[in-house]
Amino acid sequence: MWCSAVGYIVTLTLSMLVAPFLATAQPAGKVYRIGELRGGAPPTGPHPLWREAFRQGLRDLGYVEGQNLVIESRYAEGKVEHFPALAAELVRLPVDVIVTGGENATRAAQHATRTTPIVMMAGADPVGAKLVASLARPGGNITGLSFMSAGLGGKRLELLKEAVPTASRVAVLFNPANISAVHQGREMEGAAQSLGIHLHALEVRRADELERAFATATREGVGALMVFRDLLTSGMLRTQIIHLATTSRLPVMSEEREFVDAGGLLSYSPSLADLNRRAATYVDKILKGTKPADLPVEQPIKFEPVVNLKTAQALGLTLSPGLLFQADEVIK
Repeated sequence: MWCSAVGYIVTLTLSMLVAPFLATAQPAGKVYRIGELRGGAPPTGPHPLWREAFRQGLRDLGYVEGQNLVIESRYAEGKVEHFPALAAELVRLPVDVIVTGGENATRAAQHATRTTPIVMMAGADPVGAKLVASLARPGGNITGLSFMSAGLGGKRLELLKEAVPTASRVAVLFNPANISAVHQGREMEGAAQSLGIHLHALEVRRADELERAFATATREGVGALMVFRDLLTSGMLRTQIIHLATTSRLPVMSEEREFVDAGGLLSYSPSLADLNRRAATYVDKILKGTKPADLPVEQPIKFEPVVNLKTAQALGLTLSPGLLFQADEVIK
């Protein structure tokens, strides 16, 4: 009788210990397929930090590529016109979830499917871009993370003004077809007035308009340049922008730290690694049955100021200790 009771207690205890594990474990034999739609080129060397952060986030949640997970990655290689076909291809495979990087990728996925869940990392204003109904209740099949954060444009201007105190006129290089860039430009206007800065819009829709835009900036006597995130700023065009800025002796502030790596002066941006890691949690919740419409869109919580001290020295700028102290990274 006593042995039976002990056996019962042991069995009950083991059941209690194993139950939580079973509740979070993936169904045996189930292989999930995730579509990944990005704007840049496929990585040829070590995975970029943001890309590895997404995969590590999935591994932390119990997903292992080659065992219970397949990731189908598609890259537009800087050409926005490639997105629709790539999105349609992912839908046809089919995939369980599509993860998109950027507003153009998200819009293409939105047009390709109204049923496959989409986890976005996109845009300054996904509501204004009509990607979601609201941040709190997205509706439809799209949710995820936005680059939007109140005062972000103003913070960039503050850092730029601290780095270049003499800059009273700042050119803003952007693609007017990019709704997020337009939104950020408007959001910066109030901050610009309080800082005594006049913003000069430089609209660039195509790569062959860059030289004209910089000629205009020189003619207008601007003291610095703000560059918004867009496919036009990726890859070789980023190199061209930095070359033109260097020739014009214009300090560059950008949303993308890649500009600082290429020779720009400053960047202040949400952490792409953090956004990608958090995107993995959205994927996990959706694969476990939560509807995208019920998952609120989240905003950035981690930001990374980066400074290129070599560029500052080449431009004859002396950066304050306070500015250097704020930087997550100083390139020397």
